[in-house]
Formats: sequence, structure tokens, C-alpha cells
Amino acid sequence: MEKKRIVVFTGAGVSADSGIATFRDSDGLWANYRIEEVCTPEALKSNRAKVVEFYNMRRREALTKEPNAGHYAIAKMEEWADVCVITQNVDNLHERAGSTRVVHLHGELMKLRSERNPELIYDINEGWEQALDARGEDGALLRPHIVFFGESVPMFDAACKIVEHADILIVVGTSLAVYPAASLVYYVRDRQVPIYLVDPGTPDTAMIRNPLTHIKERGSVGVPQLIEELRNELTK
Repeated sequence: MEKKRIVVFTGAGVSADSGIATFRDSDGLWANYRIEEVCTPEALKSNRAKVVEFYNMRRREALTKEPNAGHYAIAKMEEWADVCVITQNVDNLHERAGSTRVVHLHGELMKLRSERNPELIYDINEGWEQALDARGEDGALLRPHIVFFGESVPMFDAACKIVEHADILIVVGTSLAVYPAASLVYYVRDRQVPIYLVDPGTPDTAMIRNPLTHIKERGSVGVPQLIEELRNELTK
């Protein structure tokens, strides 16, 4: 039997269950920072030290966290389905849980890239700290491999093509309010393709025309439940 193509689109909610702070949390890591100060190209240019320090802090925090049941359930789906994860998250919890195909729309926290050449990307293989004067082999200063506010989303077109071929779309832990990422739900090629939304809140689903099932649970609870139901249905 041919495996179903399942695309999982995740947002901050799936990692929040692992204790990763989001910039919407009133008491989270972003609470003492303005986005304009740490997450824009202008901030990097005007106060490089503050931006580098902020992402060093985020890496240090991320290394203390572990994947949760939602991450593990998504990874385990690869045993019986053709799975691709598209995530707005910059952490590597999906990979650490075992997912092998992960598209990061907004960059990757554990990587740096050249300020001159966006294709020149380096893994941070040890620790969490970026040195302020770290440079790439092209001689340019390195920056966090993060899509800052105001920058284009280079992986968006590739993500759209992946969603176009989905047999099932699972959306987890996103408000569907951050664009262009939120518009991915409109790229499903067939209006009969089911969309499953796992989120305890009320994301904006007004424009979704596909069959929609909203599971009002946190990712670590709702995702394992949903995936077990799908496995039972699709592997009969």
C-alpha cells in the first residue's frame, strides 16, 4: 500500500510544551526585549552585540529543553506515512525527536550564516555561544541563521510545493496569524484533503475551505491522540 503524504505544519505551540519561550509569552524570554531591538536587520547593524547576546541566550535555553510527546508522535509517523514537517520554529526539537524531513521557515537557531552570503551556513556543533567577531570563510561577520522581521522567507516557495501534494495536512500550535507562513493552509491542491488543527486556542480558520477538524488540546496531548487515530485508520 502506498504511504499517505502527510504534511505537519507546526508553530510555537508545539515547542511551548517543552518549555521553549515564545515572543508572545508575557513572562517569556522575549518579555524584556522589543522585537525592533533584537530581531530586525536594522538591529543587527546598529547594535550587533545585543542581537548576538540575545540569540546566545536563546540557544542556551533551547539546549536545556527536550522534545515532548507531540514531537515524538510526529517523528514516529514516518514508520507508516510519507511525512514532511514544515515549522515556524527555529529550535531543533523536531530533529532531536527523530523527524528526518524538516523545513524551517524562519531559520535555525543552532546555525550561523555569513552576513554577505546567505548560502554560506555553519552548524554550531558545540555549545551555544556565537563569538561577537566570528567570521565565515568569505571573511564576512557571521549572524544568526534566523529570518528577521522584515526579511523574506526563503523556504516559503518550497514549503508551498510540499503542501500542494499533501494527502493530509496537520496544523499544530499556531495562531495562523504570522504571514506568509499562515497562508500555507491555502496551498492544498485538492479541496477534499482533510486538515486537522491541534491548538487549544481559536486560530483564524475563516478562510479554510477544506474539511477541518479542530482538536482543542495542547500539542503534547492532542497530537499523539490524533496520530494514533490516523494510524489505526490508514494502516487497516
